[in-house]
Amino acid sequence: MIEKMREIVGVRFKEVGKIYYFDPTPRKYKLGECVIVETTRGVESGEIAVENRMVKESELVYPLKPIIRVATGRDRETITENRRREQEAFKICEEKIVAHKLEMKLVNVEYTFDRNKILFYFTADGRVDFRALVKDLASVFRTRIELRQIGVRDEAKMLGGIGICGRPFCCASYLGGFQPVSIKMAKEQGLSLNPVKISGTCGRLMCCLKYEQDTYNELYKTTPKVGAIVSTPDGKGTVVEQNILTGVLKVQLEKSPAAMPSTYQVSDVRIIKDGKIRVDKKEMDALKGLEDS
Repeated sequence: MIEKMREIVGVRFKEVGKIYYFDPTPRKYKLGECVIVETTRGVESGEIAVENRMVKESELVYPLKPIIRVATGRDRETITENRRREQEAFKICEEKIVAHKLEMKLVNVEYTFDRNKILFYFTADGRVDFRALVKDLASVFRTRIELRQIGVRDEAKMLGGIGICGRPFCCASYLGGFQPVSIKMAKEQGLSLNPVKISGTCGRLMCCLKYEQDTYNELYKTTPKVGAIVSTPDGKGTVVEQNILTGVLKVQLEKSPAAMPSTYQVSDVRIIKDGKIRVDKKEMDALKGLEDS
């Protein structure tokens, strides 16, 4: 059975954000074109990130809302005015947070295009009772107020910055969304489990640990791990060191346990019993908090 196809365009609401699909109606849209659309948050302005194309209906989330219009000159003036109002709202909210003595840090403020709602993004160590703050802000702005607590990775994405590599944060420059990153990935890639070296400015594991993980997963299918028992041209032994990228192994031979380990290429050995990569409890305790929960 041939699956039905549907024409869509992709719209992005943040410079580096998730892409959402909309019904293009009969019009053809160009990449980068500013459009006005209706979302669950209200009427919003966005940018065409995916031009008209056909996708499988199973990939869509319904209802697929139509694009209202291409942004006019007046719409662009509204967008500029909203950016100015966001800066003012940020200052006012910070003052209110201090007045209410709340343990929270304001990160960003967003107006919806139609100004029917203002969203205040903040970070905090725990739960915050901000009900009085919401009432206070509603009395000032006379519109719907939403306070949304975000994580430290989202904060880094919103604020941006320079990573330890000397380049802009990946999350703020091109990553549309976050993918899970684990301490096991760092272990499998042979990295030093030093929190300073494997964590980003946000204090969580660096997103770039994910980039090469698929390659490491493939290489581990043919490369014995440390602790593996292997057969070599010189007899049976245990892998004591490996370089997964070069395929070089150091094997302690059973027949000469007091001698220096012998060096072999992966192609020269046969796995009898593979080893396992484990992160022990002490390592986990030392790196507690780096994984995004």
